[in-house]
Amino acid sequence: MNKKESIAEFHTRHGREYPRTGQFNVYNRGEFSCDSTSLPPNRRDFYKISMITAGTGILSYADKAIKIDKPSITFFNPLIPYSWEPTSKDQAGYFCLFTEDFISQNLKSESLSQFSLFKAGGDHLFFPAKESVELLKGVFENMFLEIRSGYAHKYELLRSYVQIVMHEAMKIQPPNTFYQPFNASERISTLFLELLELQFPIDAPSQTLKLKTANEFALQLNIHTNTLNRALKESTGKTTTEWIAGRIVNEAKALLQFSNWDISEVAYSLGFEHPSNFIIFFKKQTGKTPLQLRKEFGSASV
Repeated sequence: MNKKESIAEFHTRHGREYPRTGQFNVYNRGEFSCDSTSLPPNRRDFYKISMITAGTGILSYADKAIKIDKPSITFFNPLIPYSWEPTSKDQAGYFCLFTEDFISQNLKSESLSQFSLFKAGGDHLFFPAKESVELLKGVFENMFLEIRSGYAHKYELLRSYVQIVMHEAMKIQPPNTFYQPFNASERISTLFLELLELQFPIDAPSQTLKLKTANEFALQLNIHTNTLNRALKESTGKTTTEWIAGRIVNEAKALLQFSNWDISEVAYSLGFEHPSNFIIFFKKQTGKTPLQLRKEFGSASV
């Protein structure tokens, strides 16, 4: 898997210096070499909302790829690897970048908490109508004015502008013109593996895995479990369950060797309600009990 791209590396890729100021920045696409810079299918460590008002290109994420040839708006978060290939020189529009620090409980309100900006699965591309395009242009122009202002509460106002953009997108039906790229299985597999790896390492006994089954991963990725299994089997030779089990075993071995947590704490952090279930799982995968392996490592007592 490719290393996720930082916000500073994103600026460097476009030949720009990262301003390193604030939690939020907004840019004009026409002034950011969006016409000549391709984005590889990486995961980024920041959020991005991009509005294209002119220009064409191909946007790809998960198992979807779509030709952009009209005004559109996209929402991406650090969970989602995506790529962009410009196919014209007349790129215009806006985009804003922000970090996790910018996310407030108010921004991630109940009505927006399940929106695509905060999820790995779902629809992340929308085609606004003409009236909506004009409204969104005005919102982005207000972002430009506000980010340059000295207003003490400007980030609160910028969060409100982001909410307006999100609500406007929620009114729009997602596109139905997606086509399957030749490497759809690889895209699904990459997204799954990124999502799986995002849960590790486990740093404290109170930290527990949120996604533990093939069904839970498929639901998060907004695809059928069979589709996920088929993609992984085709591109990696292993099933979803095999990947999950293997990663949990590797983490368990690390915790048994390098931590002094007792077996029940290790079991709980890895998503097992009862230590006995963890012991059965671990022995099935490794041929040894957790205690036997810990003794081999010469670690502290359980």
